[in-house]
Amino acid sequence: MFKPYRPEAKAKAVRRRNRFAAVTAVIGVMFVSFSYYFYQVFFTPNVETKGRPTYVLIRRGESYKAVMDSLDATGVIVDRLSFRFVAKLMKYNQLMKPGRYELKDGYTNRQLVTDLRAGRQSPLKLTFQNIRLRDELARKLSTAIDTRPGQFDSLLSSPTYTKSLGFDTTTIMTMFIPNTYELYWNSTADNLMQRMKKEYEKFWTPARDAKAKAMNLTRAQVSTLASIVEAEQQQHADERPRVAGVYVNRLKRDMKLQADPTVVYANGDFGIKRVLNVHLQKDSPYNTYKYAGLPPGPINLPSIASIDAVLNPEQHQYLYFCAKEDFSGYHAFARNEREHLVNARRYQAALSRAGIMK
Repeated sequence: MFKPYRPEAKAKAVRRRNRFAAVTAVIGVMFVSFSYYFYQVFFTPNVETKGRPTYVLIRRGESYKAVMDSLDATGVIVDRLSFRFVAKLMKYNQLMKPGRYELKDGYTNRQLVTDLRAGRQSPLKLTFQNIRLRDELARKLSTAIDTRPGQFDSLLSSPTYTKSLGFDTTTIMTMFIPNTYELYWNSTADNLMQRMKKEYEKFWTPARDAKAKAMNLTRAQVSTLASIVEAEQQQHADERPRVAGVYVNRLKRDMKLQADPTVVYANGDFGIKRVLNVHLQKDSPYNTYKYAGLPPGPINLPSIASIDAVLNPEQHQYLYFCAKEDFSGYHAFARNEREHLVNARRYQAALSRAGIMK
């Protein structure tokens, strides 16, 4: 059937098409704009460290706001608003994990949030050095990981806990072999203690155990003697096997060790530079001038070099030694007391000339 021509209907159709095209164009522009914005906030680098290592510490139980504030405080997130926007979209507030995280230069928001959500921490390095006392070790360990102050001290001083590791509260120090270890900041105190126990067992190879057994010494006794050797010769590791040989010879002859560093330890005054008769009177099992044999535990954490020096002592007939009068850090060795007294007088005279009286 013939339909009459209606110009107004055609105009309406054109207007509808134009409106649709316009709406489609607007939606397209909005889609492109939002797509570009989302791409920008997710995939554009947003961390700028200027070459300096930057870390954020997230503690157990911290609020989302506190974590965001800690991240802001690093000063390396360029657009903090976009980072928070991405963190919300990725539901980081529901998946926070404690730890120590590196904020890497050039990281995008998505990369940083992904690492934080997954708990991809940056390990830290723990090194033991110049530690004499148990409370010093406890402080060192407590500052290395996220633990409460005193938590390590309570473990190290617990007879039950130290026994579970195969030690007592005196010998537990020998479990810590000075080295550099990688660990995670959010490790628990027990985790770290168990890790040190594993490292200790790895260190004591069958070869080292065989040498200790041949010397009729336990592992703890080897470390205790090594701590004395370490204290006697801190400057020149090449002399430690000779120093160790002196003490091994004295032990074989049931002679008192008469080691000055044990007297210093017994007196609890590590500023003593010249051991005097008054210091020798200190009644302590660590005073090897008063008591024969080895002290009950180490007087420091001896290095691996000192432990191996004890396990591989130099074979000689020396029974005495004292510091050389040239203050070189080396020692003068003697086979008998007469020779030793000559060497000792030289050193004492050098101390007096230098004005070192105590």
